[in-house]
Amino acid sequence: MSFFRRPDYQSDTTQFINRLKSERPQLDDQQQAGRALLWDRPVDRDLWREYGEGRVAPRPYTYFPLGK
Repeated sequence: MSFFRRPDYQSDTTQFINRLKSERPQLDDQQQAGRALLWDRPVDRDLWREYGEGRVAPRPYTYFPLGK
C-alpha cells in the first residue's frame, strides 16, 4: 500500500449519479437516444461549402458609414 494513498472517497454528486444509474439502468440508452435526435447527424460537406462561399464580409466599421 502506498504511503500517499487516500481512502476511497466519492463526492455526493458521484454517489447520486451511481445510485441513479443503478435505480434506472435504461438511463444510458435514453440519453444516447436523445443525443441522436439533435447531434448525431450526417454532415453534408458540399452544403457547408456553399454556405461558406455565400458569406458576405462585414463592413470595416459599422457605426460610421464610409461615404459620409
